Amino acid sequence: MVLKNLNYPLDFKFKITTLASDFNITDKNGNYVAYVRQKMFKLKEDVIVFNDESKTQELFRIRANKWIDFNASYSLNDIVDNKNYGRMARKGMRSIWKASYDILDANDQPKFKVQEDNAWVRFWDSFVGELPIIGMFTGYFLNPSYTVTGVDGKAYFKLKKMPSFFGRRFQLDRLIDIDDNEESLVILSLLMMTLLERARG
Repeated sequence: MVLKNLNYPLDFKFKITTLASDFNITDKNGNYVAYVRQKMFKLKEDVIVFNDESKTQELFRIRANKWIDFNASYSLNDIVDNKNYGRMARKGMRSIWKASYDILDANDQPKFKVQEDNAWVRFWDSFVGELPIIGMFTGYFLNPSYTVTGVDGKAYFKLKKMPSFFGRRFQLDRLIDIDDNEESLVILSLLMMTLLERARG
């Protein structure tokens, strides 16, 4: 199953009423695209993408290859068509300062790179976030963004953390058209990355 004919921008909105890291994905018209749930109490990250919040149909599964997240790799699998899209690989120690991920296809060939746009935003978010009272409001004015570029050097997608009290909203926009399979590969990678980056702060 490929994700196609999507009306951008897509909104990722985390639920704050559950202990698990769950979020809804809707398009610009408010229509459901998917519901994402990260399984709790797992040594290795295990994420299920459902058709909607009712969780009646499992569409995709994202699993980590190791329980330590430095240099971890995340396989991106289509449950409906029993297909592997590829994997997303985290960039080890460099991700402490500035987030960086590689996206590889099913043949393990590099296709895209995800790079945090401004490391200073994260620095000040971490610093100010420790201050009493003021730190509660960093989600309104310190919000990182990430750009997805292809091996051709072109920017294909932009993911932004949107102003919100609990850091619960992200927005994904497509900058230029892309093949349906590659679009699915990128979106699945960004779903996992959003979970990782939100947990990171």
